[in-house]
Amino acid sequence: MTTLAGGGAPGRPQLIRAMNERLMLEHVRRANGISRADLARISSLSKNTVSLALAALERAGLVRATGVRSGLPGPAALLYELHPDAAFVLALDVGRNFLRGAISDFTGAVRAKASVRARGTSAASRLAQLVQLADMLCTEVGVKRGDLTQTVLGSPGIYDPQRDALVLAGALPGWNKPSVLAELRRAFGPAFAVENDVDAAALAERAHGHGRGVESFAFVSVGSGIGMGLVMNGRLHRGAHRAAGEIGYLPVDRGRGMDARDARKRGSFEAAASAAGIVRAARAAGLAGPVTARYVFDAAQRGDRRAARVVAQEALLVARAICAVVTVVDPDLVVLGGGVGQAAGFLDAVAQQLRTIAPVLPELRVSALGVDAVVDGCLSAGMDRVWDLVTATAVVPENPDGAGARR
Repeated sequence: MTTLAGGGAPGRPQLIRAMNERLMLEHVRRANGISRADLARISSLSKNTVSLALAALERAGLVRATGVRSGLPGPAALLYELHPDAAFVLALDVGRNFLRGAISDFTGAVRAKASVRARGTSAASRLAQLVQLADMLCTEVGVKRGDLTQTVLGSPGIYDPQRDALVLAGALPGWNKPSVLAELRRAFGPAFAVENDVDAAALAERAHGHGRGVESFAFVSVGSGIGMGLVMNGRLHRGAHRAAGEIGYLPVDRGRGMDARDARKRGSFEAAASAAGIVRAARAAGLAGPVTARYVFDAAQRGDRRAARVVAQEALLVARAICAVVTVVDPDLVVLGGGVGQAAGFLDAVAQQLRTIAPVLPELRVSALGVDAVVDGCLSAGMDRVWDLVTATAVVPENPDGAGARR
């Protein structure tokens, strides 16, 4: 009887085949073009066993022959890779001002990406525009929404299972209604998931940015909203109620012309330190005209003393929030993201304030991922879900019509 790869007790042939197929799939995923001989060598399985596993994976549409490797002694070796069309992941990012999306295939390659300005403020208008964006991306790739293997939406707020709704999403009016999730599931089917947007950005930072190889780091996003994604021991930390990182609710004083109603809706710290809070503080300081957060930072760079005071106060507020994180979690690294967090010179201003109040200083970096960080994180989370699904069902049933398992 065949034994498990690497030795061990004999088991049922079907289970053993499934484990061998999973093993082959993992190796093909890592190698991006690998021969049967190389698979046999690195897996310690016989060439016949490898051939049987590859044949099953090919029938399922999960791998394909991609060409031959020549230039070495002996016959040319047939190479195998993941079949790009075996699965498609749709990632969406719903923000106050922009909606963004992308589709990646089974190899992780991004096949389409787009960004559109939010046209309305109601939940219904955002829902309709998200579906339009998804359909536009699907058309570009040549698939339909029903062909998607997984859809992940990055959104403000957290999921409340008792209400089956998003909560703490005050930045998006009406987004906390249970009908929002019901409509999203109706549009995208059962393989739909919601990820907190800043948590998704932290996942992208872990996969592609400064968080690679870092055991513990905090991704602090400061822009039109404020939030934090916290990675501990290499894994995203969500908390008992999935509210870890909702630092917009840190209690701060109600100075800087803060809007008390806004503070009740989305938290005191977010109302004070988000882009809207910067604008309110700038107007209270005497700046007039079409003031935006970017205008305030640009004016400070030009030497405007009133704008410089607003930016200094903003740096102090953010430094206090990071200090609170440091005293509780003590991360190796803090990454600043978002439109305000990535503003020129802001990191240095925050670091200067943090040195005066924090017991220890983590490494501080500015995220280099840009505006697509949430989408990139949702793609990463979606691909993890797809991979879990594929490897959990690695026994490929014999299908007489040859349809396989491609989605």
